[in-house]
Amino acid sequence: MSCGDPHETDCSEVLDHLYEFLDHEMPAGECAKFEVHIDECSPCLEKYGLEQAVKKLVKRCCGHDDVPADLRSKVMGRIELIRSGASVPERDVVAEARAEAAEAAGRQD
Repeated sequence: MSCGDPHETDCSEVLDHLYEFLDHEMPAGECAKFEVHIDECSPCLEKYGLEQAVKKLVKRCCGHDDVPADLRSKVMGRIELIRSGASVPERDVVAEARAEAAEAAGRQD
């Protein structure tokens, strides 16, 4: 996506790293660069606002649930695979973790 206006930072770069920006997981210099872009680019500002609203909604609705360590590990592993450009099989990691948790709970009964 591009708004058609020239920017120091390209819209596609901002959108590719939007969650890192939202989660404050990037260096301060990069954050400043993204802030400048978002301030001057209304399509990116709109996308930022939408993703920020979704993040707040998820936190409000699901923020009290503890995430099982194995699920977190699997999700983070998939994220790292995707970031590295490795081929990632299409499967539902969350559904697999739930099935494993249900199986483990059944063994405890």
